[in-house]
Amino acid sequence: MVSTTHALLIWVLFLCRLEETVQSQRGHCTGNQCFALVQEHGDFEEAQKSCKSSGGSLMFSSEHVEKLLKSPLRGSYWLRNSTDGSAEKHAAGGQTCRCISATEVRNFTVSWKPCLDALDGFLCQFVPFEQPCSGLHAAGDATVKYIYTPMDLELDESETFPPGTIAVAKKFDGKYPDSKHVCFESGWLKAPWICEVMGGGCEHKCSSTTQSCECPAGEILQPNNFTCTDSPYQSNPCTSNPCTGEGEECEVTPTGFTCTCKEGFVREDGECVDVTICEKCEHLMCDKSNGVYKCNCRNGFRVSSHDPTKCEMNCTAIDCLAECVYSNNSEPQCFCPDGYIQTQSPNSSTPFCTDIDECESGDYECDHQCENAFGSYRCLCNKGFKLDHINYNCVPEEDEYDGSGSTAPYPSPASPHPDTVVPSYIKTGSVMGIAVFVALCAVLLYFLIRNIVKRCGKFELSSFKHPDIDIFYLQQVTTETYKRISFDKQFKNDSPTIL
Repeated sequence: MVSTTHALLIWVLFLCRLEETVQSQRGHCTGNQCFALVQEHGDFEEAQKSCKSSGGSLMFSSEHVEKLLKSPLRGSYWLRNSTDGSAEKHAAGGQTCRCISATEVRNFTVSWKPCLDALDGFLCQFVPFEQPCSGLHAAGDATVKYIYTPMDLELDESETFPPGTIAVAKKFDGKYPDSKHVCFESGWLKAPWICEVMGGGCEHKCSSTTQSCECPAGEILQPNNFTCTDSPYQSNPCTSNPCTGEGEECEVTPTGFTCTCKEGFVREDGECVDVTICEKCEHLMCDKSNGVYKCNCRNGFRVSSHDPTKCEMNCTAIDCLAECVYSNNSEPQCFCPDGYIQTQSPNSSTPFCTDIDECESGDYECDHQCENAFGSYRCLCNKGFKLDHINYNCVPEEDEYDGSGSTAPYPSPASPHPDTVVPSYIKTGSVMGIAVFVALCAVLLYFLIRNIVKRCGKFELSSFKHPDIDIFYLQQVTTETYKRISFDKQFKNDSPTIL
């Protein structure tokens, strides 16, 4: 920080020496070099000395002339005679030197005039500089004015800015500047900076102890921290936003501030109320409620939950007439409110809107119980639970029970096909058919089980009930034994029967 401070201090002291010799108004910087128009009457030799003492030399090229000689400026200004500044032309009556003349229509003419003539000034170019700054980004609609302070050089249309340039941001209608910066090492330091450099950028005084700006007695420091006000009442009391009422805004007055109504609001009964909404009401009905104007709708309609200026159908029964738009060349387009479906009565050509029973169709988001409502439904909880009205689920009861046990009606989703006509009796017939089918299945299942039980009661295994059960054993025999057994068997078969 010490080295940075010293470098900035040395740079500014060098620029302050230049300020004593150069008086200029306009400048243009690009890349790492600046060019200036110096409005100082004098002959060629005086112009050359003045430009050299400021660390520059007279311009030779006319490349940046248009940026410097802007309308309505006119006159003649000295230029360099050659690239090395040596040769002058000789003519009758003495030497002539190179200059450029500007007219009100921005015509530039390079010519030669007697070197001893006193012209309006000269064009000077300065030695290249290092670590330039780019443009300062101002907040909001503020504009930035750039001044090369040591030479009082305006650089508003420059592309780059040399160290020591002051940038002041100010709104178009602002009384005081918003901010102040100085260019140093390719960056912008915000005021107040160190007091040893150009007084820290303070308007009145910079305190080296606190490194902050101070104001004389009877004045206070502005919010920008570098300018002072004439009186405490000029410190913009609206900065703290003292007007907090609906539709109010703060306005500075010579004695302080006052709270006024914003555009589109009018003061009624001491409050600012919005009256512009009444111009947008679809049914042109508007009433004031609790100090606020709100749109109303005709009977059978209600204010839309999506747009407070629009009206939508409000059906308070199971069935109500649909809202239809008729045209000469096509079929009418009819619509139903949310939670209803369009149906067609067999005895009438007028479409109806029939309430959708979300609880019956299963299109609901309740934990325990569902209760249908016109155009919507409610959620209920079983005993021992209460409804969480934020997440719409049932939670165990606590010590503090709100006693409601149900939600406000859910808005039912709109039908994806509002023009589809579905008779109301189809839904009833479907339910009856399902009930009859389930009953028949139950009867058939009963007779089937009954028949199986009867058959299973008579099922017997005869093999296990026979009293004579032959048990056979396998035994290994020799050839002689087998012959003897065969002979005995044959003998028994040949024996006569004894009666």
